[in-house]
Amino acid sequence: MAVTTDILQTWRRPATVIRRKLDAGATEADALATLMGAAFLLFVARWPALAREAQQTAMAGLPADQAPGLQPLIGINLFAILFVAPLIFYMVAALAYAAMHLFGSHITPLAARLSLFWALMAISPAVLLHGLLAGLKGPGPALTLVGWLVLAAFLWLWVQLAREAAR
Repeated sequence: MAVTTDILQTWRRPATVIRRKLDAGATEADALATLMGAAFLLFVARWPALAREAQQTAMAGLPADQAPGLQPLIGINLFAILFVAPLIFYMVAALAYAAMHLFGSHITPLAARLSLFWALMAISPAVLLHGLLAGLKGPGPALTLVGWLVLAAFLWLWVQLAREAAR
C-alpha cells in the first residue's frame, strides 16, 4: 500500500498496519527507510518555525553579522534531524526492546524498531500541523496544547504498534 494510505489507516487500526508490514517480511532496510522518511518530514515541519525565528532576529535590530539567517538555521536542523536524531531513535528502540524483553515480551528487535519508526511516520501529519502553527502563530498556549496532543498521540500509537508487534 501507499505510505499515505498506511498512515491514515494507522490512525484507525494501528494493529492491522504493523501486522501487515511484519507479515510481508519487513527488513532492516524497510525500518531504516521508514525512519529516514519520518525524519525528513520532521525536518520539513521545522521550516515555518525557522523562518519565523530568522525573521524575528532580523527585525530585532541585530547587526547583520550577528543575526543568523534562514540558511544556517536550516543547515543546523538538517544535521540534527537527519543525522543525529536517527541515532537517538535507534537507541530509544534498543532500550524499548530491552525493557519489553525484560518484562517477558517476545518482540523481536526488528519489530521493536519498526513499531517506533512507524509511529514516527504515522504522527508526521500532526507534526506538520504543529510546525505550521509554530510558524504562523508562534509560541503560546495553542502551540503548547497541540504539542502535548501530538506527543500523546505518538505515545498511544507507539504502544499500540509495539503491542501488536509483540504478538
